[in-house]
Amino acid sequence: MRMSIKPASVERRLCAGVFLAFLLGLLGLAPLPGGVAMAADKVQTELAGKPNNPGAELWRDVRQRDTQIKGVTQVEGMDAGVLININGERWRRFRMEQLIPAVGVALGGVLGLILLFHLVKRGVPIAAGLSGKYLHRFKEIDRLLHWTVALVFIFLALTGLILLTGRVILIPLLGPELFATLASASKEGHNLFGPLFLVGVIGLFIRFVSKNFLRKGDIGWLFKGGGFFAGKHPSAGFFNMGEKIWFWLVILVGLVVSATGLILEFPFFGQDRSLMELALVLHGVGAALLIAGSFGHIYVGTAGMPGSLSSMTTGYVDLNWARQHHNLWAEECESRDEVLSKSEFERSRGETPLGDRPEPLTRGDG
Repeated sequence: MRMSIKPASVERRLCAGVFLAFLLGLLGLAPLPGGVAMAADKVQTELAGKPNNPGAELWRDVRQRDTQIKGVTQVEGMDAGVLININGERWRRFRMEQLIPAVGVALGGVLGLILLFHLVKRGVPIAAGLSGKYLHRFKEIDRLLHWTVALVFIFLALTGLILLTGRVILIPLLGPELFATLASASKEGHNLFGPLFLVGVIGLFIRFVSKNFLRKGDIGWLFKGGGFFAGKHPSAGFFNMGEKIWFWLVILVGLVVSATGLILEFPFFGQDRSLMELALVLHGVGAALLIAGSFGHIYVGTAGMPGSLSSMTTGYVDLNWARQHHNLWAEECESRDEVLSKSEFERSRGETPLGDRPEPLTRGDG
């Protein structure tokens, strides 16, 4: 049987074909949807070798660390508009690769020299031995101030070294969790007691500055090495040149360390990140100088110069010690008749002199 095509169906098919052709033409001329357009751009970019992503240049700069990216924000602050600071990575590398190793070498070197000196010289003993007579050297307020500053400094030195070198030294020993707890406690304690060190430094300056100016004979003491190596012990007054150098080191470097510590601790000085980075370097270097100097100070005040420690425990020193190490001051005290006998020394400390104490009872007494 022969089929015939109706004119109506032919007309409908013709209309559909024309509509489809028209629709395809529109799709070819109109912009593609967002996802399709981005895909097309990506393909064109890859083919042409020229990135069309507006963020590509930004992240290339970030990876190369050769620019600082700034933006606009309503948040107040010195670095609030800085989106990317290229100095952060440089600072991290400087701290880990230069600052920490330098501090370690400096402190280790000083300790090694002190140990070597003690093994060779065994300190500087009192040549004439103890005399049994005494001179009053430091008042109670002076000793209280000295030990307060010393204890605060030791605490700050320990917590500061934990924060500076702990990631390198302590994490392998303690593990990250325990070190994190220790570092957090060290940070809080360091920030809390730091301002007290500044108060102590000012107190030391007020109490001792009058005795730490340069006097005749100080340069000679320095050239003779303070009598630590050979020859007759050089003349010195109440403080010798070595003690004066240590005093001014504590005052000047202590003020620098305190000022930079305040910059790092309190954010209301208007400091930006670059100033804080500089402050952290000065803070660390200054603290390392004080710690290294304290090693020598502690050694001289104990094993290096026997008889010195009593000046900061009882306030008195043996007369022969004073004649050997501070002869000019000892002569002044003797001329003013300030030498105390042992019984007078014991009375001055509120003790009963040995000669006045009753004899202890022995077995068989009353």
